[in-house]
Amino acid sequence: MDTIVDTFLGLVLGAIATYWVYSFFRKKKGKEVTKHQSTVLLEKIRSVCKLVSVEGEFAEIYTYENTKARFLSMVSSKKKALIVINAKAHIGYDLSKIGMKSDVANKKVTLTDFPQPEVLSIEPELEFYDIKNGMFNSFTPNDLNVLNQEAKQHIRDKIPQSGLMETARKEALDTILLIESLAATIGWKVDYTALEIGSKKEGISNKKGLPQPAGETPG
Repeated sequence: MDTIVDTFLGLVLGAIATYWVYSFFRKKKGKEVTKHQSTVLLEKIRSVCKLVSVEGEFAEIYTYENTKARFLSMVSSKKKALIVINAKAHIGYDLSKIGMKSDVANKKVTLTDFPQPEVLSIEPELEFYDIKNGMFNSFTPNDLNVLNQEAKQHIRDKIPQSGLMETARKEALDTILLIESLAATIGWKVDYTALEIGSKKEGISNKKGLPQPAGETPG
């Protein structure tokens, strides 16, 4: 009789132990999956890296002059050209600079800081007119590289007055909504209520104008 009781108790205790071990590893696996999702989500956001939100087109006339002196600066030779610059400037966001933290338990990513828009690329096309070479100062193939760099800088200097940066700031919310959609694909939410998006120069907060994230209610 004692043998049967001992056997029964052994089976019960074994079953309890098995259930406890199963529950422990199942819970641990669930946490690992969630943490893995968190890591994947943050990496996905960062992998987008640079996102163009505004494209501007420029048409500028640029006069290039270069003077070389010879014979102890007694003789100089000038080359010059009239250049028409047609360029595209791309303004957007470097998403690797976004400040964010993840809440694994609630499957939520909180955006704590959002970068200012910046010039991501400038693509100039140069057309040369009225090219004049000096006696010992002529245009060379290397001058094209120099002129390309000068043309980019010329366009870059024009961007602050073009209004492109302010337009890009107004497009910031679209970038955030893209991140929100990306998170939703794996069942996560994005909280961006703490962000202040507006003019860096004027310090304008657009916070009140932002719609609430999905599933959130105003505080």
